[in-house]
Amino acid sequence: MFFSNDRSKLRQAYFDIWQKTIKKQPLEPMEKLISVVISEHPEYHAMFANKKALDKEFFAENEANPFMHMGLHLAIREQLSTNRPEILATCYNALCEKHTNSHDAEHQIMQCLTEMLWNAQQNNAAPDEQAYIRCLKKLAAINF
Repeated sequence: MFFSNDRSKLRQAYFDIWQKTIKKQPLEPMEKLISVVISEHPEYHAMFANKKALDKEFFAENEANPFMHMGLHLAIREQLSTNRPEILATCYNALCEKHTNSHDAEHQIMQCLTEMLWNAQQNNAAPDEQAYIRCLKKLAAINF
């Protein structure tokens, strides 16, 4: 369900999961993760009541794409769960100490992750994990 290149299907999954959450229906493990991320973003809850968002184009210069934003949270949590890159957990913990909560730390990490992904797309290349690691270390002020 979540491993698709079909934007509409991916977005519909978010909508379906949020509806199941509101109705207190059982969720699969991956749905629970997504439900938590949606719950952490009350600014997006009204969007889930409006099916027009399924087809909406989001342009970075105008507004953030909520689906991409939530997807980045999920990507970071997946990286943490698999310990890849290995330095991420150390950087994440350092950022959690600097910020009031882990959500804010993830927002900081997103800067590095989006930069790496943007550069890969611009260069038509694989993401540069070493550049990501350098960015994370700089962000967390870790020297080793």
